[in-house]
Amino acid sequence: MSSFLSFVVVLGLLIFVHEFGHFLFAKLFGVKVLKFSLGFGPKLVGRRHGETEYLISAFPLGGYVKMMGEQPGEEIPAEDAKRSFANKPVWQRMIVVAAGPFFNLLFAVLLFFGIFALVGLPTLVPGTTIGQVSAQSPADAAGFKAGDTILAIDGQPTGRWEDVSDIVANCKGRELAITVHRNGQTLVLKGRPTPQPTRNVFGEVVGERYLLGISRLDDFTYEKVGIGKALIAGLVQTWSFIYLTLMGIVKIIESVVPASELGGPIRIAQLAGERLHDGWLHWFHFMGVLSINLGILNLLPVPILDGGHLAFFSIEAIRRKPLSLSTQDILQRVGMLLLGTLMIFVFYNDIARLFGAGG
Repeated sequence: MSSFLSFVVVLGLLIFVHEFGHFLFAKLFGVKVLKFSLGFGPKLVGRRHGETEYLISAFPLGGYVKMMGEQPGEEIPAEDAKRSFANKPVWQRMIVVAAGPFFNLLFAVLLFFGIFALVGLPTLVPGTTIGQVSAQSPADAAGFKAGDTILAIDGQPTGRWEDVSDIVANCKGRELAITVHRNGQTLVLKGRPTPQPTRNVFGEVVGERYLLGISRLDDFTYEKVGIGKALIAGLVQTWSFIYLTLMGIVKIIESVVPASELGGPIRIAQLAGERLHDGWLHWFHFMGVLSINLGILNLLPVPILDGGHLAFFSIEAIRRKPLSLSTQDILQRVGMLLLGTLMIFVFYNDIARLFGAGG
């Protein structure tokens, strides 16, 4: 139940932020906004305020801002012609469309900034304590255990984990005598590192180095910082995840990352519940990452997405006239087909994961 509620809150908030971006700039440019809806499909509740009807609709996997003149070929009353979306300059229409994804990215910056300003910047505690020993590795065979602290290698003191990594990587496969501290005792364990492929965050092999099969204990502390440094850290964190998201899309296209890794609403609900269980800090961080994903994916040049509309408007700006209604209609249908196929696929992945986990 907590997963479902967490999912509804996270997705609802991110959809609101996205649609509010469209809504705000439409209002700023004098476009008549007819509806602002969280969710699709039948109306659950709604209230009209001024010229706009605000709705909560049945299906929570999205939302929309309905503007007068938004649909190609839509008939517009003469008195509202100046307030039609279609009659606005192309640069204003592009800003209205881009504002949704931009607000998602801005929201991520604000979330990360808030975390860093209130809690501090996460800083890895220095040390040489082992956090994990890989099964069937040289370290496992030598008797290393999680919690061991490495004091020296071949008599050379190791005050930082980087010292351990450098000595092991440059040992050229010779046996190492490693002094460790364990439960108040000092032990000397002997292990022979073996050459292993090294991989990047996407699982690609990027090289080879000698490894024992140990990883450091990830113990973090939080350093209090000022507002300025927290804001810069929020911007850097957001840019890092934007880059990873874009590269992730590229790696999926290149088949480096298997398409089976794609997740849909069920997976998002699971992750939202897990992060909430881990604590509010993890939950807000997850929301920031998801907001970035939502913003970037909406900017993809796929008809029916914001990026597709931006592509149409870019062509219009270059040609000095819009694409024909028939061309737009065909491309929109292709976009709906692609999006529908993707939704079916990610739902299949989600169900397959559930089945696999249950089996």
